[in-house]
Amino acid sequence: MKVVHLAASALCLAGLSLAWNVDQSVLSEGRYDSGLFMPMEDLNALLESTFTTLEHPAFPKHSVRIKKTEFCDETVNAYTGYIDVEARHLFFYFFESRSEPEKDDVVFWTNGGPGGSSSLGLFMELGPCRVVSADSTRFHPESWNSKANVFFIDQPVGVGFSYASHGEYVSTTEEAAKDIAAFVHVFFEHFKKFQGNPFHMAGESYGGRYIPIFAAEVYDQNRRLVEEGLQPINLSSIMIGNGKTDFMSMYPAYYEVVCTPVTRDPILDIAACVRMKQAVPRCIEWAQKGCVDTFDMFSCQAAISFCKTEIMGPFEALGLNPYDISGKCEGDEADTLCYPITKDIAHYLDRPDVRKLIGVDPSVTQNFTGVNMTVNAAFIAAMDGYHPTFHYVSNLLDRGIKALIYVGKNDWICNHVGNERWTLDLEWSGGEGFRNSPKREWLVGGKVAGETRSFGGLTFATVIGAGHMVPYDKPAEALQLVNRWFAGEEL
Repeated sequence: MKVVHLAASALCLAGLSLAWNVDQSVLSEGRYDSGLFMPMEDLNALLESTFTTLEHPAFPKHSVRIKKTEFCDETVNAYTGYIDVEARHLFFYFFESRSEPEKDDVVFWTNGGPGGSSSLGLFMELGPCRVVSADSTRFHPESWNSKANVFFIDQPVGVGFSYASHGEYVSTTEEAAKDIAAFVHVFFEHFKKFQGNPFHMAGESYGGRYIPIFAAEVYDQNRRLVEEGLQPINLSSIMIGNGKTDFMSMYPAYYEVVCTPVTRDPILDIAACVRMKQAVPRCIEWAQKGCVDTFDMFSCQAAISFCKTEIMGPFEALGLNPYDISGKCEGDEADTLCYPITKDIAHYLDRPDVRKLIGVDPSVTQNFTGVNMTVNAAFIAAMDGYHPTFHYVSNLLDRGIKALIYVGKNDWICNHVGNERWTLDLEWSGGEGFRNSPKREWLVGGKVAGETRSFGGLTFATVIGAGHMVPYDKPAEALQLVNRWFAGEEL
């Protein structure tokens, strides 16, 4: 989940090519295995009462504070902690698999926004428990940790329980990627039982921008680590749900979803649809010139303002849920994100006993918010969301990293029409084969769950009856989707 789309469409339209710095002098001296580094190896050795700090001499600016935490799913080992990058501190949850932790895949999950806390993904969507009231959680049988070890990370700094010692924030995905790559390598260097397991980087919404860049950073860092004799991460795939990966493909798609029967019967009146249709070419021309061909912030802002008014405005006036057009927005979107359960999650995470249990740093005194609007505003001011990331996807595919793009069909803000369009237009070695592959139905329990197209390492899938948050609306179908993906099976 994500952010209020009213803030420059922060969800779909609204991290670091500067790689986290491996100390080259340390690597060249071989100090990482000269007796100075002793990996912790066993997560069971962690304490519940206090944090254990993990470090690595090759990564002197990064460390991980981690503790065992019995909550949410008592059938598995759970851990919480912070990724410490000098004065920046990113909060995370880690749940081992309910099946075979030592053998099962490892999944990194981030929510979108920008500024959205992954606590929403944990407690509302794919985590081992769901918050059902302000004071209670319930075991979630369709959690993605059924057959995978799963991280939920509050990033970038300032999101959720993450914090900065001196108030620092990042404002671009490329900056955020540095911290994520650092954490991944420090963690796997310590807990080597997971090191060779397939690693998947997953996210939804603005995660369509986050995940390709994060994965590219891990991949590029792997190459440097191999050159220096360190063990690389077994990066296997990226997984993007209802993502903002190519903002340009969404503008014509906004018209199609509400004015044609591509999803359901048209929901806007004819006059409004005609005006939208006439505005689409101008929107595309301006945005292409100002935001894509030669990025000029002033020209891009002007183009996006026009597109929002003419293409997005008519739908927003309806009061429907932009994340699920089958119903009205429940509550004030700025307060509930159209889902009142988000308020219960916030109340639950504001309980002092819960914060103490999971180890929230005492310096984090503010109330929990599902979306940090300060972070959101910084990314919007930098126009971060108007740099397409599909080129990262094509480069990852050409290097053997698979990509699963799945979309709930009831979503409007990051809809299936726009997401399918960029996958079909994607330039990569398997592009022609993907475009020539027919769509077919995929089934769960003998019933049609959606449609899918697949070729080489790329798979696109829709999920019928789901909106922006597929695991929330269709948990059984979402679990089948990812379990088949982990197993390398056809949907």
